[in-house]
Amino acid sequence: MSETVSHNAASSNAASNAAETLLEARGLHTYYGSSHILHGVDFRIGKGETLGLMGRNGMGKTTLIRSMLGLVKPRGGEVRVRGHAMTGGPTHRIARRGVAYVPEGRGIFPNLSVRENLLMAARPGVDGQCNWDYDRVMHTFPRLAERIGHGGGQLSGGEQQMLTIGRALMTNPDLLILDEATEGLAPLIVREIWRVIREIRDSGIATVIVDKNHAAVTSVTDRSMILVKGQVVFDGASEAVRNNPELIQRHLGV
Repeated sequence: MSETVSHNAASSNAASNAAETLLEARGLHTYYGSSHILHGVDFRIGKGETLGLMGRNGMGKTTLIRSMLGLVKPRGGEVRVRGHAMTGGPTHRIARRGVAYVPEGRGIFPNLSVRENLLMAARPGVDGQCNWDYDRVMHTFPRLAERIGHGGGQLSGGEQQMLTIGRALMTNPDLLILDEATEGLAPLIVREIWRVIREIRDSGIATVIVDKNHAAVTSVTDRSMILVKGQVVFDGASEAVRNNPELIQRHLGV
């Protein structure tokens, strides 16, 4: 039985008004070959909201993201971006509607410099906003400023992750999706990434955060969603997750 929790005040940004919804999925069913991965998943995130998407490995988190972004085509259900039907639509069209994605594999251009990786992505947001420009990204990521002429392939793993996040911010998104942004990084770099995530949140960009550190996720998000075997077993206030050790142990514990 679902443990979905309704809540009225997770955040003032978590408006239920459809006009405020940036990304929504209804009844998604996604397969890889004959393997049924997502089983009727519902999802929504509103303007300015922060959402933690959690679950053990192999539970469908990345598949859900890829299904909503057009990287995998669902066999059932629908995806809407800012109210527009986008199920299985081209990823670039979804990105143009203000959605930026930081994938687990980073996907930087190794032969381009840090500066070139950033500037090739620069564009105004959907409403013409340019809140995140080159100078602001440099201020946010001083380590990148020190390596501005280096090729992407010359950076450490942590620096590449910073570059990937900075490049996404250069598109001035309304929604930023971070898939395992701290995976495999040194503790010092992990702390820096979480600092940046808080700054992004405070700037008003809606964020979806996929990360194994449930304590860190729930400390920076309004809402949390937990997937188990491709089904939503919890969708509610992050505070409710923090205060429920049994829920954590059952669905997120090692």
